[in-house]
Amino acid sequence: MTTLTRRGRGKNSDKKPDGEEDAAADRDLNDEDANDSKDIRLTLMEEVLLLGLKDKEGYTSFWNDCISSGLRGGILIELALRGRIQLEPLTMRKKRLLDRKVFLKSDAPTGDVLLDETLRHIKATESAETVQTWIELLTGETWNPFKLQYQLRNVRERIAKNLVEKGILTTEKQNFLLFDMTTHPVSNATEKQRLVKKLQESMLERWVNDPCRMDRRTLALLVLAHASDVLENVFASLADDKYDVAMNRSKDLLDLDPEVEAPKAKGAEMIWAVLAAFNKS
Repeated sequence: MTTLTRRGRGKNSDKKPDGEEDAAADRDLNDEDANDSKDIRLTLMEEVLLLGLKDKEGYTSFWNDCISSGLRGGILIELALRGRIQLEPLTMRKKRLLDRKVFLKSDAPTGDVLLDETLRHIKATESAETVQTWIELLTGETWNPFKLQYQLRNVRERIAKNLVEKGILTTEKQNFLLFDMTTHPVSNATEKQRLVKKLQESMLERWVNDPCRMDRRTLALLVLAHASDVLENVFASLADDKYDVAMNRSKDLLDLDPEVEAPKAKGAEMIWAVLAAFNKS
């Protein structure tokens, strides 16, 4: 698990059809991003990878062994925010986030290949799995050969390809003595700067000191950036005093008990469940 580093609705009769609920969930995402760029919409996975990429080199740190599982956690949160999956309802027997299974709420396509592939996997399982198990399965960290079919392959490259298509990254070939590697330098620095500024301001000027009052996607991105060991990249450009404030507030937020916080905010259970899974790993 990564650590924060420091410098040196209603009744059934009112229920909407699944298609309308999915569309409403997607509209909610747009509403939450009202202050963001109207031209480019990024998934949580794309945002995490963008934060982790070195701008000129176009690859993530060779020492980062957390980003793969972090991206899979991002897929689960993105699907939950879009109304496609949810946690098993709270019961007396299953109270802990990590004991509750992931249930399929809707298999309506999202338009994103990775999200839709994950939806098919969740739909195909004979028995429901927990958040932590799904992160392991999607990453390929399982000893059960019958479960290897659920692994998502080439995730980073596929996400990078999406970012290339959106005009944020470009594609190059670099030689590293013994091998050639495809890299994806940042070509749209403005979009990355916007993302970094958004997170910096959430910890500084817009700090609310209460996760229930935070925009869900911002909260999710902070959790995923921490889990993927790229949160340091967000605050690295800040002056020392602001850096310390941002890191201290981030630590306070991420040190909260997911079991206590999850019931407080509607629609944020999956975010806290993913954090709980990474805290345990």
